[in-house]
Formats: sequence, structure tokens, C-alpha cells
Amino acid sequence: MGEAATQAVQHRRLTQAEVDAICVRHDRLWSSRVGGARAVFTWKDLTGLDLSNRNLCDADFTGAILADCNLQGARLDNANLFGADVQNANLRDASMRRTDLRGACLRGADLTGADLFEADLREGTIAAADRSLGLRIVEHQERQANAQGAILAGANLERSRLSGVIALKADFSDAILKDAKLIRANLKQANMSGANFAGADLSGADLSGANLRDAVLVGAKTYAWNVQNADLAGVLTDAPAGKDVSQIPFDEMLRAHAVWCETSGRAGKPSVFDGADLRALKSIRGLNLTALSAKGAVFYGLDMSGVQLQGARLEGCDLRTCNLRNADLRGARLSGAKLNGADLRDAQLGPLLISPDRSLSCDLTGASLKIADLARADLRQARLTGADLSRANFSGALLKGVDVTDAIRTGVRGLDVL
Repeated sequence: MGEAATQAVQHRRLTQAEVDAICVRHDRLWSSRVGGARAVFTWKDLTGLDLSNRNLCDADFTGAILADCNLQGARLDNANLFGADVQNANLRDASMRRTDLRGACLRGADLTGADLFEADLREGTIAAADRSLGLRIVEHQERQANAQGAILAGANLERSRLSGVIALKADFSDAILKDAKLIRANLKQANMSGANFAGADLSGADLSGANLRDAVLVGAKTYAWNVQNADLAGVLTDAPAGKDVSQIPFDEMLRAHAVWCETSGRAGKPSVFDGADLRALKSIRGLNLTALSAKGAVFYGLDMSGVQLQGARLEGCDLRTCNLRNADLRGARLSGAKLNGADLRDAQLGPLLISPDRSLSCDLTGASLKIADLARADLRQARLTGADLSRANFSGALLKGVDVTDAIRTGVRGLDVL
């Protein structure tokens, strides 16, 4: 190709004032006002500048240097960051839906809580326009997206494309990686504890020495993957995680319990589901299961909307990603339960009145509610002592008398209590 075809691209350094002006014009374009223009930062150097909370949807950052930039809360949906240098940037809570990150360097970047739905982090060849040569290759080799040491804790990477990505020692703890493509990804020693890989393709991926404790691998493709020396304790797979529902008539038993509740014991009979894997039921929507005992049971992913579980014994249950919208959990015992990503909008988690002078509080002591949605839920007098509420949403919830002593509240929203 010759010397001219391989010469290094000169990145023009931009000032904060120049970037602000470009962002203003971009906003004008989005709001259909006069003087609008798309933000184009191709081959520009924005090192250390502040773009936090900016609307940069569809912006072009091809080959740009964004190292150490503050992009917290920025909207980068459908933006082009092809081959960009984003090392050590702050992208916490940024929206990066369908963002093109092929060949980008995210080494050390903080993407905690970022939304990377359908983002593309595959390898890519860096190229640039040249008047005499047309499309000029700047780097001959295929450049792999590098996320080494990046922090993606709690990030949404559903249906993202990460095949071939280099993410050694990266933090994917509690990240959502449903249906993601991670074919031949280098994830050595990465922290993937609690991550959800349901339906993901991990074929040929290298996860040697990785922390996969409590990760979800339901429906995941793991052909020829390497998990040598990886921590797989508590991993949830397609294999039964307790008493297999196919071996015992759990569906019939649950409905008999519902009849027992509805007839005040005149018909049906109570049942105990301690340690049962109930995932095959798919739905127990709207059933009356008052006082159910299902300690340590696996409900993962079930539709439980509108279910009545007043006073239920659910200690240590796996209720991750369950639909518990409008569920009645008054007085339920949920200590140590896993409710990560559960939909608890409008749920009742307040006290259960037993007699005119006695009530039973909902016990969520030590429970994990990471990224759970509790918008408008009734949590009056609930015990959340020592619970992990990281990035959970409590917007509009009733919180009078709630006990959050020693609770982890990193990135929590709407929890306006001392």
C-alpha cells in the first residue's frame, strides 16, 4: 500500500468550548431547530473533556481519543465509536444502545450500569478516507475490541456482540448478557459473578480463572469453552437445581394449595416446596399461595404477577428476573433471597395484619435486590437490613418505617430514607 497509506492519523485536539459548541448544534438538530448539525468528532482528541449527560445519539467518534473523558449519563445510542480510544473514561449509567464499538479500546473504562443493548464490540479494521487512495487502511491488522480491566458491573449487554473481545480481568458482575455473542471472547480472570448469560453464545470463549459464582447460564451455548480454574459455585444452568418438577406433580400440588387457601382448608391441601426447582412451571400467575413454604426453591424467570404469597416462607429462594408485578408478599419471609432483576412494580411488601394489635413485617434481611424494579411498591415497615440494593429502583415506593440498616445502596434510585 505504500508509506502514504500507512501513515499515522493526526488527531486534532479540541477544547471544551469547541466540544460544547458542537454539542449545542447537535441538540438543535435533534430538536429540529435552525442551525443544527450532527456531532462529528472523527479523529479528534477529546482527552479528559466533560461530555456528561450530553445527547450524543448518532454522533460520530470514529477513531477519536476519548481517554479519561467524563461521559457519565451521556446518551450515545447508535453512535459510532469505531476504533475509538476510550481508556479510563467514565461511562457510568451512559445509554449506548446499538452503539458501534468495534475495535474500540475500553481498557479501564467505567461502564457501571451502562445500557449497551445490542452494542457491537467485535474486532474491526481501522480505516480513513484519503483523496488519492480512497479508503486508506490506517492499521493493517484486525484490531480487537479491548475491554481489559473495564468495569461493566450491572451493565445491560443484552444481545450485544462481543465475539473476539479482549476483556481480561474485566468486571461484568451482575451484568445482563442475555443472548449476547461472546464467541472466542478472551475473558480470563474476569469477574462475572451474578451475571446473566441466559441464551448467550460462549462457544470457544476463554473463561479460565474467571469468577462465575451465581451466574445464570440457562440456555447458554458453551461448546469448547475453557473454564479451567473458574469459580462455578452456584451457577444456574438448564440442569435441575433441586427437586425436579418433572419428577413430582408440582403443578397439581400448587393448585391444590391454592384451593386450600381459597376454601380456608375445607378442600385441597397445603404443600411444602422447600428446595424445589419450579422453573418448568413457566407461570403461577395470580395463584393464591398464602403461607406457602418454598425455602431455597428456584423460581428463576417465572411469571408470578399478581400471585398471593402473604406470610410465605421463601428464605433463600432464587427469584431472579421473576415477574412479581402486583404480587402480594405482605409478611413474607425472604431473608437471603435472590431478587436480582426482578419486576416488583406495584408489589405489596408491607406488613401482614394478623390481629388488631399484631402484624408481621416483610423480612428481606440480607436479600439481594440488585437492579430490581420496585417502583410504586409498598415497603412500609419492611426489613431490608444488610440487603444489597445496588442500582435498584424505588421510585414512588411507600417507604414509611422501612429498615435499611447496613444495606448496600450503590446507585440506588428513589430510596429517600436515612
